[in-house]
Amino acid sequence: MSKVEVRKVDRQRRKSSKPSPQMVRRQPAKKRRKVPLWLWLGLGSIGACSAAAGAFLAVSLTSAPLQQRALSAADAAFFNQNKEAFSRSLLQVPEVSKPVNILLLGIKTNLSDVKTASGNEQKKIGYNAEVDSLDGLSDTIMLLRFDPQTKRTVFLGIPRDTKIERTGHGTEKINAVDRESGPAAAAKEVSKVLGGVAIDRYIRLNNKGVSKLIDELGGVTVTVPKDIKYQDDSQHFYINLKAGRQHLDGTKLLGLLRYRNDANGDIGRMQRQQMVVKALMEQTLNPMTIARIPQLFSVIQSHVDTNLTVEELLALGSFSMQNGKSKMQMLMMPGDYNGDGKHGTSYWLPDEKGIQNMMARYFDRGTLTLEQPKVETLRVKIQDTSHFPDATARLIKRLNKAGYQNVHLDAAPKIKEDLAISQFIAQKGNPEVAEGLSKILGIGETKVDSSGNLYSDVTIKLGRDWVEKEQAYKTVNQKDW
Repeated sequence: MSKVEVRKVDRQRRKSSKPSPQMVRRQPAKKRRKVPLWLWLGLGSIGACSAAAGAFLAVSLTSAPLQQRALSAADAAFFNQNKEAFSRSLLQVPEVSKPVNILLLGIKTNLSDVKTASGNEQKKIGYNAEVDSLDGLSDTIMLLRFDPQTKRTVFLGIPRDTKIERTGHGTEKINAVDRESGPAAAAKEVSKVLGGVAIDRYIRLNNKGVSKLIDELGGVTVTVPKDIKYQDDSQHFYINLKAGRQHLDGTKLLGLLRYRNDANGDIGRMQRQQMVVKALMEQTLNPMTIARIPQLFSVIQSHVDTNLTVEELLALGSFSMQNGKSKMQMLMMPGDYNGDGKHGTSYWLPDEKGIQNMMARYFDRGTLTLEQPKVETLRVKIQDTSHFPDATARLIKRLNKAGYQNVHLDAAPKIKEDLAISQFIAQKGNPEVAEGLSKILGIGETKVDSSGNLYSDVTIKLGRDWVEKEQAYKTVNQKDW
């Protein structure tokens, strides 16, 4: 038999050996095994830990220390009293093991603010330029607390105009201390104002660093509360933002952070700063960002001074990522201004009793003294986001019937938000007061936040849930509340 014939016979055998369609029995499809939720969560945690560990290794091997200002032995000791705040997990990943308090200073560095700058530099440049320095006034002062026991992150804003009496300096504003004497002195004054609360670390960051950090993160989405337009030719500083929710790059976001030419002045700016910090943490704390820490450090390295180690920074990032936005609480140091700012120096005067209670409740310092406020004197402000004025009026009427007599519609411009669920904001940091109002109305969620009306005890951001509830009641009962 020839080779050609052999190949032909083989092909025929293979063809005949194939089963006919009638002979083929379909095997029942295998059921997919459901992967337990715990396994997905476990894999996610391992992935996050791996990203954090990899980032830590990369940064440790490639970056220089972030501390740019040498501390004296005494100053270093002041910051190093909480020696067990950080540790390593079983997987050798850095973690926060005990509550840690960190002072954050945002430095304004226009030539006129920088201690080491001379008038000749400004003349040479031709305007009051912003320079890359950490020698300026503290435009932002916050005390951050990361608490692994409560899984909570607290941001306490301290007005930069806070009045202090400083040995050897007399009466001055707290925002000048860092420029005059350094971060340890600033931390000691903040601690003194807050009743002796411990401060474990500090971070100083200038405006250029903020802008570049935001750009490296891809921008941040925030709600601009109103149209903001401002022009300062002496600084080449310009803002032009429309109200509403939008994605901002570093330059535009910095404009929002620095703007203070409205009725609330510096306190209104503090509120916007806290809003941005919260949005930044909500939107960027994820494993992808953790893995990019080396690139972030390379961008901001020359703009930051901190006595946190790289390992400790990673622990803080991991803590915030794991505990999520629901555990963030924004506070403002209790107090009030001494006047309208038009006559003499304007100072923020600390409210010692309010501070004592706030420190006890959120910083585990001292004793909390709870006083049940009288409902008839409780200051309640309503910010209408529902776009139904009649429903808002009926809510005020409903609260008046319940005994709340000091209830008013916020005179501020209409909030550019569309909330499905109403928010009861504990402006002074006492959630039980906000919870009481929420229970009476049967709607909403309670938040510890300083984003409400500055002169309220509780601010209600009214959402669609009240409109729906009120309409449902009216349909059933054929009358208003």
